[in-house]
Amino acid sequence: MKNRFIAKRYWKDQSTAMGQSDELAKSFDDCINLSLGDPDLITHEIVIKGAFEDAKKGHTKYTDFRGDPELRNEICKFYKEEYGMEVRDEEVFVTTSACHGMYLALEAILDEGDEVILQAPYFTPYPQQVKLAGGIPVELPTFEEEDFQINIDRLKSLITERTKAIIINTPSNPTGSCLTVDTMKKIASMAIEHDLVVIADDIYTAFSYEHPFVPIASLAGMKERTITLNSFSKNFTMTGWRIGNIVAPDFIIKIVQQINENVVFTAPSVSQRAAIYALRKRDKIQPPMVEEYRKRVFYAAERINNIKGMHVIYPPKGSFYLFINIKDTGLTSQEAADILLKEAHVLTLPGNAFGSCGEGYIRIACTVGADLLKEAFDRIEKITF
Repeated sequence: MKNRFIAKRYWKDQSTAMGQSDELAKSFDDCINLSLGDPDLITHEIVIKGAFEDAKKGHTKYTDFRGDPELRNEICKFYKEEYGMEVRDEEVFVTTSACHGMYLALEAILDEGDEVILQAPYFTPYPQQVKLAGGIPVELPTFEEEDFQINIDRLKSLITERTKAIIINTPSNPTGSCLTVDTMKKIASMAIEHDLVVIADDIYTAFSYEHPFVPIASLAGMKERTITLNSFSKNFTMTGWRIGNIVAPDFIIKIVQQINENVVFTAPSVSQRAAIYALRKRDKIQPPMVEEYRKRVFYAAERINNIKGMHVIYPPKGSFYLFINIKDTGLTSQEAADILLKEAHVLTLPGNAFGSCGEGYIRIACTVGADLLKEAFDRIEKITF
């Protein structure tokens, strides 16, 4: 919007496909919304009850600037118990979501004009997040025929004297792919050789179906150059609580704290108490939740692979997204998404919203129940592309 009271850098529309999807979902009374990764399950009762009992006890004030000490301790314990990693209290910072964490991380490490390589297809806010911190986003394409693994030669070709960091995301939004340990070791080697920071957007770690999740920070030589972003939104169906954390070298955490004191000061105290209960009770909370989404993703993948002109990698590797190849229809991503909305009343996101290498795909999120998924694919099957 061009207006003299708005900064000129925002005169050009920078809204994302995700931001526009809410209005599109209202287009039809019977629209099935498969566009957003907001889990339909509500937060577990253990978490809700614990958080609000603590609120009644007085946990309604500012917390320590780096986060509730109890929560920081639980995060350190989590890394030790799950991955055998030693994480010190000074290496933990609690954020109001992983998106907020990404802003803080980029603001802490980037000088004007520094380049950040983005594993693509990518979470749609990445490029603008990099730009907000003064950086330059550089797309690193991955491809279905390579199982969406990062090609190391392709990565190397993008590294310049201005490259400061690489952002990786596994399990991936939007592709659902999972980087292999071998791929991560090669990324680590490249980061060490060129003295780069790796920002690991570890958001869907509970949803790794084929192999247990391995954080890149746990690999040799990587802890001192990795900024790990965690979120409770997807791993614990806590999107509305807006709570996450950063694990990084203590010198980065100190700068993150300085920046955050001028942004939101501290994360919400009640949400931090909720996160404590989520971590402590994860063995009870997560398994049924993960199994529910695993069933949905596998069911959706099977239905898709029986629809003419569409296919996905099978079996699904991770997350609760499917990146559907629609190239055989001859349509662009936007054209396919428009037809699905107008003719089937099913809202998806066009693949090119996730980077140029996403053209020829659409993304769905399996965040509705089995009955609605069945109805969505029954409708889609009736369309003639």
